[in-house]
Amino acid sequence: PEEIQEALEQVEPRFIEILKTAAENIRLFHEKQVRNSFIINDRPGIVMGQKVIPVDRAGLYVPGGTAAYPSTVLMDAIPAKIAGVPEVVMVSPPGADGKINPVILAAAAIAGVDKIFKLGGAQAVAALAYGTESVPKVDKIVGPGNAFVAEAKKQVFGVVSIDMIAGPSEILIVADGKSDPRCVAADLLSQAEHDRLASAVLVTDSMDLAVAVQAELEVQIPQLSRADIARESIDRNGKIIVADDLWAAIEISNELAPEHLELCVDNPFDYLDAIRHAGSIFMGRHTPEALGDYMAGPNHTLPTGGTAKFSSPLSVDDFVKKTQYSYFTRSALEQVAEDVACFAEKEGLTAHAKSAVIRLEK
Repeated sequence: PEEIQEALEQVEPRFIEILKTAAENIRLFHEKQVRNSFIINDRPGIVMGQKVIPVDRAGLYVPGGTAAYPSTVLMDAIPAKIAGVPEVVMVSPPGADGKINPVILAAAAIAGVDKIFKLGGAQAVAALAYGTESVPKVDKIVGPGNAFVAEAKKQVFGVVSIDMIAGPSEILIVADGKSDPRCVAADLLSQAEHDRLASAVLVTDSMDLAVAVQAELEVQIPQLSRADIARESIDRNGKIIVADDLWAAIEISNELAPEHLELCVDNPFDYLDAIRHAGSIFMGRHTPEALGDYMAGPNHTLPTGGTAKFSSPLSVDDFVKKTQYSYFTRSALEQVAEDVACFAEKEGLTAHAKSAVIRLEK
């Protein structure tokens, strides 16, 4: 508690207020995701239902050091608390001074994290998955990390649940010829600066814009604090694709299923229904992806590597499980017992069949 209080005092008040505003936006969005239990009782003698139950304990992995992301704390902890998880446990590696980055601790306090441990790397994932004398075993581990953390999460999956195997960051921008090349280039670089393996792709129906963005990238890259990372990312994985029209551009996007998709067009809602595969969509000319990283409210923990074709952003659903129940009276069982037995016998499961009819024998 003393270290957390010290962190709150170290972080400038304006940033504390920004964290609180972001947390409220995230709460407002994720509260809409809450699922309710249900009960069905529309036939005599039969009651069926589903209970929605939060996991007992969730573990949050939060990178430390130079990659200090308080936004990750908010995005991972707040949906867990909304889901009703009784205990949210955070692990984050300390710096050389033995302390966790103060902005991480401040975000944890604002998000309502219950326990914090100074741990990082694959060993932190192991501690959460199996438990130690001091670290409690959790039921679900979420949060990003380096390749070792990702591999550790992959290996403990099955012992615990995980959110996803996150790969390098991605952005795909669909932009028309009226787009500002400076803005498009800046948005591409907002992801390229994350990682040398990150991918930034522009798909446009305008050759003029393609050429202008290519030139603008060369202007902006040297200005970045992480210019060397952005340079390698653009050189290795950057692409500018010129499509016949915007509909063709969207089909290319659907095939790539990007983590982040920007629609830099005048009427983005005209195209929304055509987008089938994307982690998060940023609509129009004034919605940079960075809004989603910090302040907008939708989650920024997103599927990468084309997995948006079959998976979803982190949400309240990730921290709950569903349990079903059924209740039949004797008279209700009488109505279906012979059908159950017939079904079971077709599968060669005679004990199943007997369990349905034996209750009705005199």
